[in-house]
Amino acid sequence: MRTSFFAFFRHGAVALLAAAVILCAPVVPQAAPASTQEHGQGSLRVLATTYPVYLLARNVAQAQPHVQVDLLIPAQTGCPHDYALSPGDMKKLAEADVLLLNGLGMDDFLQKALSAGKPGLVVVDSSEGVIPLRSAGAGAEHADHDHDHDDSGHGAHSHAEHASHSHGPEAHGHEHGHVHGHHHGGLNPHAFTSPRQASIMVGNMARGLAKADPQNAAAYEAAARSYANVLLDLGRRLAVLGGKASNRGIVLMHDALAYMARDGGLEVIAVIQESEDAQPSAARLVQIAKNVREHRPALIISEPQYTDKPVQALARETGVPAVSLDSLASGPASPPLDYYEKTMSNNLDILEKHLEQR
Repeated sequence: MRTSFFAFFRHGAVALLAAAVILCAPVVPQAAPASTQEHGQGSLRVLATTYPVYLLARNVAQAQPHVQVDLLIPAQTGCPHDYALSPGDMKKLAEADVLLLNGLGMDDFLQKALSAGKPGLVVVDSSEGVIPLRSAGAGAEHADHDHDHDDSGHGAHSHAEHASHSHGPEAHGHEHGHVHGHHHGGLNPHAFTSPRQASIMVGNMARGLAKADPQNAAAYEAAARSYANVLLDLGRRLAVLGGKASNRGIVLMHDALAYMARDGGLEVIAVIQESEDAQPSAARLVQIAKNVREHRPALIISEPQYTDKPVQALARETGVPAVSLDSLASGPASPPLDYYEKTMSNNLDILEKHLEQR
């Protein structure tokens, strides 16, 4: 089988395979999800820049009928690294009272649109306080400004407290019209794939909503605490299953799931596609196959947001099983309120099944 694998690349089929690698892009475009309610007098219009932020924010605002949470981009867009705003998107931005950012560089496509500013717009960086990772092609595993504490599966309770109590609402709700924060080049922006980091994002959202709507601050904080506990339960489950695995090695199609891997104490042997704008070369795929044969990881993991052809080819060549886990970068336009936790729980079911067998 090895001969056919290398012949596959030598005869140029890798060009077709690499062209099929979709950079966080959808297969079929869908409309953005509907508002939680129609625009009405006295309503608070909250706009989430990315799909996972939208999923989390709805749980923070669910008990407030006057709050409408919308998604800026279509639900199937995936990672909006090169997204071009439409006139409809610009209209949403103009009407928003609160803008919830993913942070860590994911929202850079908004820099120009927001440079003029909108008076009174509360801009919330949901990533404040998360423990960031470097992108796969950026060198060091952790960011230069990483925190000086461990995040390998311990101290989940402290993160719940952080998600709900660490700062006052003034810390993360900024009334200005530009994307706030430092340049995040080289950081992995997919912190939402970690339930524990997602719990911190939820706390930031609650504080931002409290700034925009102070009379309901207690309700937002209570909702965030409750939902953070749900997320932290998932984080603890992930840490436990990783701790039980005799083989913790994995290969990722894309580094979005690196945060989940860290929560589970899993070792990422290789990332097939290291950057959003660079397709994996034939030489890189051959080198990864060599590394997989040498280290014998437990799993090779694809994502529904990407083609699985490189993953399946690698699995056939090396005999290491391939599975698909959903990073939640995209999804249905009208998801149920518990879509994040159900999808993440399904991911954990898959990991439990396969890691226990290795």
